Amino acid sequence: MSGSRLMRAIRVGEFGAPSVLRLCPEVPVPQPGRGQMLIRVYACGVNPVETYIRSGTYARKPTLPYTPGTDVAGVVETVGEGVVAVKAGDRVFTTATESGGYAEFTVAAEDSVHKLPDALDFTQGAAIGIPYFTAYRALIHKAHSKAGEAVLIHGASGGVGVAACQLSRALGLRVFGTAGTPEGMNLVVKNGAHMAFNHREEGYTDKIMKATDGRGVDVILEMLSNVNLSKDLQMLAYGGRVMVIGSRGPIEINPRDTMAKESSIMGVVLFFATPEEKKECAALLYAGMEAGWLRPVVGSKYQLDKAAQAHHDIIESPGAAGKIVLTM
Repeated sequence: MSGSRLMRAIRVGEFGAPSVLRLCPEVPVPQPGRGQMLIRVYACGVNPVETYIRSGTYARKPTLPYTPGTDVAGVVETVGEGVVAVKAGDRVFTTATESGGYAEFTVAAEDSVHKLPDALDFTQGAAIGIPYFTAYRALIHKAHSKAGEAVLIHGASGGVGVAACQLSRALGLRVFGTAGTPEGMNLVVKNGAHMAFNHREEGYTDKIMKATDGRGVDVILEMLSNVNLSKDLQMLAYGGRVMVIGSRGPIEINPRDTMAKESSIMGVVLFFATPEEKKECAALLYAGMEAGWLRPVVGSKYQLDKAAQAHHDIIESPGAAGKIVLTM
């Protein structure tokens, strides 16, 4: 097409190691269809799930070649037919994209686009999408957490963990968080946890039980189930629930541990959220941004051409602190 605009974007032509993420300098800018909009991307969050998809080990595989990325923040460039929620010039963040977020422009559907208040910058906007919507889904839609209950956020210093700490505190829960470094523990307490524990320390689960006076916790948000699930079941109070948010392999558990407490284990995947559930979540998150308790913590920032390095670091660097973000 003569005169079509070009942009820089990351393209994945084959599944594999982080090195398959290649920067292409001349990709046509996508066009929004009905109910969609074109967004100029200023920042895009990097989520662990994107590394699984890229490696080819995830249940859902995109058609090759593709551009990864769902959590962008930027400014609406043009809107397609039928779009009413936002207009050109609006600052927005997304929970999904149609054309991929590791790019200078992306197309997103109206129900995945939300206004970004002026109080938050674009890197913070890129840290909202999957982490906060996942944390809300786990806490409210799946665990049915109630104010006054005790929640343990296992791996609380990463993107979903920080979101869960802020949300849990705002929702009136008693919040315990774990991290693997003193910096991570400090971050967890700064973001709403009443107490933080080092999950690399021998006997840390005993300390958590002691903090609940031996009663146990009502809800556990678990980012690394293949390591912690068996221990989690032993830390639950009667009727407790473990929400499986992340796992990197199998684990052996004793089903009797669930009988002892009439407890349950449930998987959480944002992909299955209904439009109504997303709307409800977006409304609460917007209120949190306005009130000031929703403050995304941005960790390492990488330029777009360093996407492969970002993918390497998100899995290999222990003790995550905040959300990894690509900037354009």
